[in-house]
Amino acid sequence: MTGFEFSLLLVAWAIGGGSPGPATLAIAGVSMNRGRTAGLAVAAGIFCGSATWGLAAALGLSALMAANAWVVETLRYVGAAYLLFLAYEAARSALSDKSLMPVAAGQGGLGRLYVKGLLIHLTNPKAILGWGAVFAIAVPVGASQISVFETYGALLSVSCGVFFGYALLFSTGMFVRGYQRLRRWFEGAFAVLFGLAGLKTLTARLT
Repeated sequence: MTGFEFSLLLVAWAIGGGSPGPATLAIAGVSMNRGRTAGLAVAAGIFCGSATWGLAAALGLSALMAANAWVVETLRYVGAAYLLFLAYEAARSALSDKSLMPVAAGQGGLGRLYVKGLLIHLTNPKAILGWGAVFAIAVPVGASQISVFETYGALLSVSCGVFFGYALLFSTGMFVRGYQRLRRWFEGAFAVLFGLAGLKTLTARLT
């Protein structure tokens, strides 16, 4: 994978992390209802949950690559299918009349909000699937552990920006109103980018 292709993958990872789902809706809901500090507490829990799944995927993929190249190849196609599924979900959302519906803010102090965010991500099966898929796409067969963990660090940095950025943005009323107005355009763009990324992954293995 070239540097340009890896940059595109990081963009796709950011879009995937920022797409409406349990984690982002939790951050948005708490930030809008309880303020920036509370939103950052939930984001910190979700970030730690993501880091945990990412570390598990990095360690597991490193071991798999050393012994079973076919498993990595299978994961590569699973990753492509996952990206195409996200494209379908984003397109369906863009065509619907729904508005952003954040989850309930909940009660309790910052520690409880952190644990809430942590549990949201640790119990989300899409999180480990996403990490495994993107590793299979980004890391070539036979790559060293250093390469695997460099990829892990880059992806985790993007996740950090997405989750904490959500807390900052959705504690700002002006941003929320603007997102509501442009929601369909955002999600339509998500659909196109996910679709292109999925097709790129499939065709790259056929040439």
